[in-house]
Amino acid sequence: MSPETRRVEMTLETKIESMDLGEEVARRVAATAGFDEDERHKICMAVRECLINALQHGNRYDPRKPIGVTFTLLPDRLMVQVRDQGPGFDLAGIPDPLSDEHLLKSSGRGLFLVRCFMDELMVESGRNGGAVVTMIKRYSSNHRGAGESEAEKEKQR
Repeated sequence: MSPETRRVEMTLETKIESMDLGEEVARRVAATAGFDEDERHKICMAVRECLINALQHGNRYDPRKPIGVTFTLLPDRLMVQVRDQGPGFDLAGIPDPLSDEHLLKSSGRGLFLVRCFMDELMVESGRNGGAVVTMIKRYSSNHRGAGESEAEKEKQR
Protein backbone atom coordinates (compact mmCIF):
# COMPACT_ATOMS: atom_id res chain seq x y z
CA MET A 1 0.00 0.00 0.00
CA SER A 2 1.41 3.39 -0.97
CA PRO A 3 1.49 6.33 1.49
CA GLU A 4 -1.50 7.89 -0.32
CA THR A 5 -3.58 4.74 0.15
CA ARG A 6 -5.84 4.45 3.16
CA ARG A 7 -8.02 1.49 4.05
CA VAL A 8 -10.95 0.74 6.33
CA GLU A 9 -11.88 -2.91 6.85
CA MET A 10 -14.87 -4.13 8.76
CA THR A 11 -16.81 -7.29 9.41
CA LEU A 12 -20.57 -7.04 9.65
CA GLU A 13 -22.99 -9.48 11.17
CA THR A 14 -25.49 -10.98 8.77
CA LYS A 15 -28.53 -9.10 10.01
CA ILE A 16 -30.63 -6.22 8.72
CA GLU A 17 -29.30 -3.77 11.35
CA SER A 18 -25.79 -4.17 9.93
CA MET A 19 -26.88 -2.61 6.64
CA ASP A 20 -27.26 0.80 8.33
CA LEU A 21 -23.79 0.56 9.88
CA GLY A 22 -22.22 -0.37 6.54
CA GLU A 23 -23.98 2.51 4.82
CA GLU A 24 -22.91 4.99 7.53
CA VAL A 25 -19.27 3.94 7.23
CA ALA A 26 -19.56 4.33 3.43
CA ARG A 27 -20.92 7.85 3.95
CA ARG A 28 -18.03 8.81 6.22
CA VAL A 29 -15.37 7.29 3.97
CA ALA A 30 -16.85 9.00 0.90
CA ALA A 31 -16.92 12.33 2.77
CA THR A 32 -13.32 11.86 3.90
CA ALA A 33 -12.38 11.12 0.29
CA GLY A 34 -13.85 14.48 -0.72
CA PHE A 35 -16.87 13.36 -2.76
CA ASP A 36 -19.68 15.90 -2.99
CA GLU A 37 -23.08 15.21 -1.44
CA ASP A 38 -24.61 13.79 -4.63
CA GLU A 39 -21.71 11.38 -5.20
CA ARG A 40 -21.73 10.35 -1.52
CA HIS A 41 -25.40 9.47 -1.84
CA LYS A 42 -24.72 7.31 -4.92
CA ILE A 43 -21.82 5.54 -3.23
CA CYS A 44 -23.91 4.85 -0.13
CA MET A 45 -26.78 3.46 -2.20
CA ALA A 46 -24.41 1.19 -4.13
CA VAL A 47 -22.79 -0.10 -0.93
CA ARG A 48 -26.19 -0.69 0.68
CA GLU A 49 -27.43 -2.64 -2.38
CA CYS A 50 -24.36 -4.88 -2.29
CA LEU A 51 -24.69 -5.43 1.44
CA ILE A 52 -28.34 -6.40 1.05
CA ASN A 53 -27.42 -8.82 -1.74
CA ALA A 54 -24.71 -10.34 0.48
CA LEU A 55 -27.22 -10.72 3.32
CA GLN A 56 -30.06 -12.17 1.21
CA HIS A 57 -28.51 -14.03 -1.70
CA GLY A 58 -24.98 -14.70 -0.45
CA ASN A 59 -25.25 -15.57 3.22
CA ARG A 60 -28.99 -16.30 3.03
CA TYR A 61 -29.56 -14.61 6.40
CA ASP A 62 -27.25 -17.14 8.13
CA PRO A 63 -25.96 -15.30 11.24
CA ARG A 64 -22.92 -17.60 11.38
CA LYS A 65 -21.64 -16.13 8.10
CA PRO A 66 -20.17 -12.63 8.36
CA ILE A 67 -20.05 -10.02 5.60
CA GLY A 68 -16.69 -8.39 4.95
CA VAL A 69 -16.40 -4.83 3.68
CA THR A 70 -13.23 -3.00 2.67
CA PHE A 71 -13.01 0.65 1.65
CA THR A 72 -9.73 1.62 -0.02
CA LEU A 73 -8.92 5.23 -0.79
CA LEU A 74 -6.42 5.41 -3.64
CA PRO A 75 -4.96 8.54 -5.26
CA ASP A 76 -7.46 8.43 -8.14
CA ARG A 77 -10.43 6.43 -6.86
CA LEU A 78 -12.40 4.84 -4.05
CA MET A 79 -12.61 1.06 -4.18
CA VAL A 80 -15.21 -0.82 -2.11
CA GLN A 81 -15.27 -4.60 -1.76
CA VAL A 82 -18.13 -6.58 -0.23
CA ARG A 83 -17.48 -10.25 0.57
CA ASP A 84 -20.08 -12.87 1.46
CA GLN A 85 -19.86 -16.59 2.21
CA GLY A 86 -22.54 -17.80 -0.17
CA PRO A 87 -22.41 -19.85 -3.36
CA GLY A 88 -21.11 -16.96 -5.49
CA PHE A 89 -22.57 -15.86 -8.81
CA ASP A 90 -21.70 -14.88 -12.35
CA LEU A 91 -22.43 -11.23 -13.11
CA ALA A 92 -23.17 -12.11 -16.75
CA GLY A 93 -25.95 -14.45 -15.59
CA ILE A 94 -27.92 -11.74 -13.77
CA PRO A 95 -31.15 -10.94 -15.67
CA ASP A 96 -31.59 -7.49 -17.17
CA PRO A 97 -34.17 -5.72 -14.95
CA LEU A 98 -35.21 -3.53 -17.92
CA SER A 99 -36.19 -6.47 -20.13
CA ASP A 100 -39.93 -6.96 -20.71
CA GLU A 101 -40.17 -10.12 -18.58
CA HIS A 102 -38.44 -8.49 -15.58
CA LEU A 103 -39.69 -4.92 -15.87
CA LEU A 104 -42.59 -5.29 -13.43
CA LYS A 105 -40.78 -7.43 -10.85
CA SER A 106 -40.42 -5.84 -7.43
CA SER A 107 -36.79 -6.95 -6.99
CA GLY A 108 -33.69 -7.58 -9.05
CA ARG A 109 -32.50 -4.01 -9.57
CA GLY A 110 -29.69 -3.82 -7.01
CA LEU A 111 -26.75 -4.55 -9.29
CA PHE A 112 -28.34 -2.43 -12.01
CA LEU A 113 -28.31 0.51 -9.58
CA VAL A 114 -24.72 -0.23 -8.58
CA ARG A 115 -23.72 -0.10 -12.26
CA CYS A 116 -25.51 3.26 -12.60
CA PHE A 117 -23.97 4.80 -9.47
CA MET A 118 -20.40 3.50 -9.67
CA ASP A 119 -17.80 3.63 -12.44
CA GLU A 120 -16.87 -0.04 -12.33
CA LEU A 121 -18.41 -3.24 -10.99
CA MET A 122 -16.65 -6.61 -10.86
CA VAL A 123 -17.54 -9.93 -9.25
CA GLU A 124 -15.06 -12.66 -8.39
CA SER A 125 -15.10 -15.83 -6.36
CA GLY A 126 -13.58 -15.44 -2.92
CA ARG A 127 -10.49 -17.40 -1.87
CA ASN A 128 -12.62 -19.49 0.47
CA GLY A 129 -15.81 -19.41 -1.61
CA GLY A 130 -18.51 -16.81 -1.69
CA ALA A 131 -18.55 -13.70 -3.83
CA VAL A 132 -16.33 -10.64 -3.77
CA VAL A 133 -18.08 -7.65 -5.31
CA THR A 134 -15.72 -4.79 -6.16
CA MET A 135 -17.06 -1.32 -6.89
CA ILE A 136 -14.95 1.62 -8.01
CA LYS A 137 -15.78 5.31 -8.01
CA ARG A 138 -13.19 7.54 -9.66
CA TYR A 139 -12.62 11.08 -8.48
CA SER A 140 -14.00 13.69 -10.88
CA SER A 141 -12.04 16.67 -12.16
CA ASN A 142 -13.71 18.90 -9.54
CA HIS A 143 -12.96 16.43 -6.76
CA ARG A 144 -11.96 17.88 -3.40
CA GLY A 145 -9.37 15.52 -1.96
CA ALA A 146 -9.39 14.34 1.62
CA GLY A 147 -8.55 17.19 3.93
CA GLU A 148 -8.47 19.77 1.13
CA SER A 149 -10.46 22.85 2.00
CA GLU A 150 -12.46 24.94 -0.44
CA ALA A 151 -9.88 27.72 0.04
CA GLU A 152 -7.03 25.40 -0.98
CA LYS A 153 -9.03 24.24 -3.97
CA GLU A 154 -9.65 27.88 -4.95
CA LYS A 155 -5.89 28.61 -4.80
CA GLN A 156 -5.28 25.82 -7.33
CA ARG A 157 -7.58 27.50 -9.86
